[in-house]
Amino acid sequence: MTQPPGGPTGPTDVPPAHSGPPAGPDAAQGPSVPPSPPGYPPYQSPAGPPRRRGALVASIALAVVLLLCAGGGVAAFLALRNTESGEGAAEPSVAVDEFLTAVYEERDAAKAAKLVCTASRDHDKIRAKVAEVEKYASTYQNPRFRWDTPKVDNETGDRATVTTTVTVTTTDEKIADQKLRFTVIRKTGWWVCEVA
Repeated sequence: MTQPPGGPTGPTDVPPAHSGPPAGPDAAQGPSVPPSPPGYPPYQSPAGPPRRRGALVASIALAVVLLLCAGGGVAAFLALRNTESGEGAAEPSVAVDEFLTAVYEERDAAKAAKLVCTASRDHDKIRAKVAEVEKYASTYQNPRFRWDTPKVDNETGDRATVTTTVTVTTTDEKIADQKLRFTVIRKTGWWVCEVA
């Protein structure tokens, strides 16, 4: 046969008639794949299930990072929970005097709370004590609160016991005394921790 001038007719990318693995005894090495018909690409087996190893490794890495972050956060909380946010007073008696001034004269619960150690800092109790002093002051005629200079009874290292007597006097000459004992601790300065 002769071919027309211009090249062969039909598709130019036709693969050879036989493009599969060789038949015969050597073909037992793999599955038998029929030869692909002319004009079609060779048969390709479907891919297996997608590998999820990358997702598994990423999930484990994320879990480890989250665990380390949570552990670091807990460690930071435990390390910093008893730290004081401020300087504290220079002396145990000064800490007590400043606390009494905030509660009895200024009646400022927020200021009083800043003078209390974090282990004992209960804002509700401090506000309740200041409210009690305000109620007492509104019940009597022009009450005045004063106290003896706080006296350090016992100081051992970072702990001290301080005592004083708070006296209230009214314009109608009523007088009341209350002896108080404070436990004061030193961290970044001296802080009131307990009042008895």
